[in-house]
This record gives sequence, C-alpha cells and structure tokens, in this order.
Amino acid sequence: MKRPRHTRRALLAALCVIPAIAIAAWTLSPPGRDQFATVQVQRGDIESSVTALGTLQPRRYVDVGAQASGQIRKIHVEAGDTVKEGQLLVEIDPATQQAKLDASRFAIENLQAQLQEQYAQNQLARQKYQRQQNLAAGGATREEDVQTAQAELKATQARINMFKAQIRQAQASLRSDQAELGYTRIYAPMSGTVVAVDAREGQTLNAQQQTPLILRIAKLSPMTVWAEVSEADIGHVKPGMPAYFTTLSGGNRRWTSTVRQILPIPPKPLNETSQGGGSPASTSKSGSGRVVLYTVLLDVDNADNALMAEMTTQVFFVASQAKNVLTAPIAALQGSSEPDQQMARVVAKNGSIETRKVRVGISDRLRIQVLDGLNEGEHLLIGPTNNSGG
Repeated sequence: MKRPRHTRRALLAALCVIPAIAIAAWTLSPPGRDQFATVQVQRGDIESSVTALGTLQPRRYVDVGAQASGQIRKIHVEAGDTVKEGQLLVEIDPATQQAKLDASRFAIENLQAQLQEQYAQNQLARQKYQRQQNLAAGGATREEDVQTAQAELKATQARINMFKAQIRQAQASLRSDQAELGYTRIYAPMSGTVVAVDAREGQTLNAQQQTPLILRIAKLSPMTVWAEVSEADIGHVKPGMPAYFTTLSGGNRRWTSTVRQILPIPPKPLNETSQGGGSPASTSKSGSGRVVLYTVLLDVDNADNALMAEMTTQVFFVASQAKNVLTAPIAALQGSSEPDQQMARVVAKNGSIETRKVRVGISDRLRIQVLDGLNEGEHLLIGPTNNSGG
C-alpha cells in the first residue's frame, strides 16, 4: 500500500528540521566547566614539614676489646644474644700472663731473701761498730778502725733500704701482672644485645700495638635516627621540634620523636670506618654540584624491637600543622605581591571564570591551606584557558 505523496513530503521536512534544532541548541547553550582542567577545594589535614633520609643506630653501645695478648680460647656469646653486665664473654689463653705472674712472685721472694741477708749483715756491722766504740773509749783501737766499722754499718742500712724499694717495685709489677691475667677473661661492661662479633676462637690477638675489637654490645632501646638534612632545609629544623619517621619494613606505622641535637660538624656514625672529619653524609664535589648535609639526631623508644640498626628511615620534621581545614592544590594558585596571598581562577558551573584573591596559610609543597577567598567544593582552573572559554 502506498503512502500519499503529501505524507512523504511531511516526513522529509521533519527529518531535516531535527538536526537544525540540535545545532541551534548546542550553539545557544553555555559551554560549562567540563571543558576545563579543574581541581576542587576540599577539607583535609595539612602540615608544613622538612623531609630527610636517615639511618637508625643504637643510642648506647660499647666496643669490647682485648687488653691482653694471646690466642682466643673460648667465645661464650654469638651475635643476637642478650647479655647481662658482668657476664663472661671471652676467654684468652692465660699461659703467657700466668708465667709473667709467677716470675714476678719469684722475683719478690728472691728480693725478700736478700733483704733478710742484709738484715743479718746490718746486725753484724752494728755489733762491730759498738765493739770499736768500746775499744776506742779505752784507747785500745785506732780511730780509722772505728770509722771503717761505722761506714760498714751505714752501707748495710742503705742496702736494706734499696732492697725494700726493689720489693715495692716488684709488688707493683706483680699487681700489673695480676691485672693482665684478669684481662684474659673478658666480662660484659653493660647489659644489652651482642650486635656484632669481630673475632673467632683460635684467633691470636696482639694488644701491644692496638686494642683488638672482639665484639660490640648495644642497647636496642632507645634507638637514635641519624637524619641527613640539606643545607637548604637545616635552618627550618630546631632542637625540640616534633618529628616522625617511617621505615621500609614498618608499612604505614609512624614513630614519633623530637629533635635532640643538630650536629654542626658531626662525628662518624657507627657504620663509618673511614678516617677524617666532617659530616658523615656530606658529599664534597667541585663546582656547583657540591651538596652539604647536616646530621640531626632524634631518639625513639624501641620496646618491641621493631627497629634495627642500619635501617633506612624517611624523617618528617613538623614545623606546623592544621586539621580539617580548607586546602587547594598549589598548582591551581598563582603568586601575588602579598606574601600571604595567592590568585585563583574559579570556574563556575556555566563555565565563566572569576579571578579571586586568596589568603593562604601553611603548605606541604603539594597543597596549601586556604584561610579566606574560597569555599569548599569550588572548582579552580589549572593551566591556561582555551579560546572557547570566553
């Protein structure tokens, strides 16, 4: 069945009108904010902080060395063992020290025997002198013989004094030898954990040239973070400033602390063995590539032993912070002549753009606190506008 000719013409006319209406509606409607790259003003927490990398080390530690030479007979502990103050750690073969001690005792006995002999000689010389004095009173002896007897008496008394001094010297040497024998048994100078053992049983130690290190004992709580802060940021870090840090193994856990000390020319940390002064983290290069890092120390409790020596930490020194405040991305703001003001371009729903002055507060390098000039939920333009934005 065929449609009437006038009906087909009406349908054709209607199809042509629909696209025309659509084009007119698109042309008359406002462009809207969807064509812009925008970010939203939101509430959140923000803090101004200085970040740095650091290394964990025990706050208290002691290197246990040998004061006596000899072969290590027995090491009673291993790395990781917990020890108490006064606990026996190492035994060194005492044969050499024992022989010296015996020789000192024999030397004292010999000197004491010679002293007794001198006492007898002195007694005999005293008797001779008295006889010569009695004979001289009766004119039965010469004056020369009296003087000779007197000189012999004084000589024997001088030898007695000499042997007494030699005995005191030998006794002092004996005490030294006794102490050296005691050094062959090494005891823990403090309670803690054995974190390193640098010697082996059977190893021969020579304490005459330098003190050989055998092991290290450390208290694992509290620990100290050696943070390396660049010279550009060190002026913002102060003693007593709150700080927190994270570790690679700690996940989302934060450890809080405060700055204990800033070292102007810090000593070497425990893992540094090279000689020379200066900061352990400073890298000195010629030209403009020179980087200076200062060491900042902060202590933290480690009761659960979750922190270990040599762990790498990321440290945040908190200068200021604010909770549940309006914030905006720094990328959406532009500088102005006022230090606490920025310029923002606010995009309305219909696509119109309004430039406003915004009073700002603290910043965390990504977002900045909005004190005045913006409302929560408003959209800010980032990047340049295109021509169609009006």
